[in-house]
Amino acid sequence: MGTRSWWGWGNLEDAVTGAERAALTQRVAALLPDADLTAHEPPDLDDLEMPAPRVRVPESLRHLASEDREDRVAHGHGQAFRDVVRNLLGRIDHVPDQVVRPRTEQDIVDVLDWGASAGVAVVPFGGGTSVVGGVEPRCADDYAGTIALDMGRFDRILEIDHTSRAARIQAGILGPALESGLRPHDLTLRHFPQSFEFSTLGGWLATRAGGHYATVYTHIDDMVESLRVVTPTGTSESRRLPGSGAGPSPDRMFLGSEGILGVITEAWMRVQHRPRRRAGASVVFDNYERAVTATRTIAQSGLYPANCRLLDPAEAFLNAGTASAGGVLVLAFESADHPVDESMRRAVEICEDHGGKVPDGVRTSDTSGSAGNSTSAADQWRSSFLRMPYQRDALAAQSMIVETFETACTWDHFETLRAAVNDAAAEAFRAAGVTGVITCRFTHIYPDGPAPYFGIYAGGQWGRTVEQWDEIKAAVSEALIANGGTITHHHAVGRDHRPWYDRQRPDPFAHALRAAKAALDPAAILNPGVLLDPLRP
Repeated sequence: MGTRSWWGWGNLEDAVTGAERAALTQRVAALLPDADLTAHEPPDLDDLEMPAPRVRVPESLRHLASEDREDRVAHGHGQAFRDVVRNLLGRIDHVPDQVVRPRTEQDIVDVLDWGASAGVAVVPFGGGTSVVGGVEPRCADDYAGTIALDMGRFDRILEIDHTSRAARIQAGILGPALESGLRPHDLTLRHFPQSFEFSTLGGWLATRAGGHYATVYTHIDDMVESLRVVTPTGTSESRRLPGSGAGPSPDRMFLGSEGILGVITEAWMRVQHRPRRRAGASVVFDNYERAVTATRTIAQSGLYPANCRLLDPAEAFLNAGTASAGGVLVLAFESADHPVDESMRRAVEICEDHGGKVPDGVRTSDTSGSAGNSTSAADQWRSSFLRMPYQRDALAAQSMIVETFETACTWDHFETLRAAVNDAAAEAFRAAGVTGVITCRFTHIYPDGPAPYFGIYAGGQWGRTVEQWDEIKAAVSEALIANGGTITHHHAVGRDHRPWYDRQRPDPFAHALRAAKAALDPAAILNPGVLLDPLRP
């Protein structure tokens, strides 16, 4: 275990330093020669100004609570660009009054009962990797106090049903511990978001997270067999079933509810045998439009690749080190049961039909390890993918604006949406007084559309990069909503996406969600301001 950073991503030991930072700075300087890349250090934790706790938990819960300074700061923010920069500037705007770590469901019941009676807001907290303001207690002024309910002690795999291939897992377990517990049984949940190392099962469920894989089992929704949720008015536990037509799904009500309806404590999850057979390739294109068509054809072919990540030329160059006129398609298949060579052969054939080339050939393996060892664009991009959050933090400390937008749209809207996002970003750069570039990659593909993930790289002005980013985000978010996209494909709504989520969400559903909130959380104490404005009695 490393030492978690209080201000940024991950572990301090894994931060970008030395030669890696020098090389990163050099690449950015080549891209944006006028950018001021002076490095700034985070303030000392003891120098931060923060309010004293306004409330204390009852004596019966005191053994679960913490008022520790670092604990409170670490539980007062997520991991978005704006969180990191505010921390670097010493702007600790919102911190919980107490951090409470329940051991049992009864502890959670007791916390919620006390919160409802005392007018104290309770924010469920998993790994704290939200990038949309999902765990930041911005509601403090409207409540007597705020509590971060840290679920880290709910961290076990409780039961494995080998016959049905499912596992009962507590919500506070981190990704690595979950996979380590399944590995001896030759099983995997096969859900690997970029935040995997530091995020929890409960967080994935509460935000309807998307994993690394491009098709089929990619959203956590599809892996849920049943949920157990503690609400202020009672505990909900759905029946374990492979499928049911018995009315609206109770699980669907809590999936994506972001902690406003209840606290997810455990779930029966569908697991899979660990893959053994793999094939991977990097396909280089000379024309981006033909690359998109090839990707769409694969999405509609029924081949269902594990990875089908199209990087546009800028993304391919910045994060895979590959120069191409039309981008690079990172392509992979895997299976625990059958060879995947034929699927890969057909996918490559589709790419070649649209001008794609495979300069490094196809890599295959028939082991429990990863597919081959090489320095292909796919391998370079994969390594960069895991380092991206650390690199983002390093650049944020050098006045760079480095952040992402992710969305989804139907294939017929993609060209229009991409052009609109590029135009909106360019205009926002001018308005904010910055120079920058925007990149695009597909993170997931469906037969009816892709999930484009846009990256922003711009040279900002130290002390103003949060405000500059907010201007850019608002402009691009408007373009997404106006051109057939969703405000989020897999990063949730939180507080940052609320203005656009309110417009995307149908009004009748909004009424139903408010009614569900009132029924399950009548005192309106659970994560106020997320998804809905709190309507307190």
